[in-house]
Amino acid sequence: MRRREFITVLGGAAAAWPVAARAQRGAAKRIGVLMPETEGSADTNAQVVVFENTLKQLGWVPGRNLQIDYRWAMGDLQRMRLLAADLVNLTPDALVAASTPSLAAIQKATHTIPIVFVAVTEPVLNGFVPSLAHPGGNATGFSNLEPSIGGKWLEILKGIAPRTSRVAVMFNLATGVTTDLFFRAIEAVGPRFAVETVMSDVHSLEEIEAAMKNLGSKGTAGLILPPEPFTLQNSKPIVELASQYRLPAVYSFPSFCAAGGLASYGVHLPGMFRPAAEYIDRILKGEHPGDLPVQQPTTFQFVINLKTAKALGLTIPPSLLATADELIQ
Repeated sequence: MRRREFITVLGGAAAAWPVAARAQRGAAKRIGVLMPETEGSADTNAQVVVFENTLKQLGWVPGRNLQIDYRWAMGDLQRMRLLAADLVNLTPDALVAASTPSLAAIQKATHTIPIVFVAVTEPVLNGFVPSLAHPGGNATGFSNLEPSIGGKWLEILKGIAPRTSRVAVMFNLATGVTTDLFFRAIEAVGPRFAVETVMSDVHSLEEIEAAMKNLGSKGTAGLILPPEPFTLQNSKPIVELASQYRLPAVYSFPSFCAAGGLASYGVHLPGMFRPAAEYIDRILKGEHPGDLPVQQPTTFQFVINLKTAKALGLTIPPSLLATADELIQ
């Protein structure tokens, strides 16, 4: 597997930051981490390993001078809000919010505890920070894909399955928050690829299957799944249903391809937890989160599952094979 490093952490102006007031704990620090998925999956395990290994390299050892409290929302928005409040009640020295809805939930619960966010879509447009270069308040971190990447997903889908004439952009708008921005970007370029685009807002596996069954009956349909917690939480059944209804699909996370999905193009989530740990280190050592610039991804990972392509009767063009970072046999 070839991975390309996609984020370089820029220096921020050092400043004293009054971490959350708490009882004296000696040298030990405490951080809370709100994850949108279920604990124990291959992808979330990788994220935790990268995060904790980076912290150890920086001198923060869980159980020695650091306590990490993880909370797992399992793709449930209401659960996410309750868990955010629970973490804030622990009065940690810093918080990590993985995903856009995780950050929204945590920011509703605190305006003072430092927050480092990971994989958040449009942090300025969503009102999480006033500026990428100078986030100001108590939050900074690492943004996810720009909605304009939707055109790239459609280009990949048409390159792999050129007969595709109708594409459903599938997501849960309740947990995806601004995922409809990706749909609009895909819809805007649809005519250039002779593709009709439809929004498929799904909230359960039953709705996902019904949408795919309807698409599959059309003959030349395909799927695009932007980044959001609900579909990521249900990646395995989604991939299985896409296979059952013979729908070529492009995903935003490589974990879908590892589960048997056709192709993915996006950031490598575990890798985003390395610079997040570096920001946590800087905050625990006294820097102000508002002085640490929000970073955007600059390099992406393109994965193709050749086994799935063969099962769907698709031939991958050499031009796409040459640009893929990973080919799953």
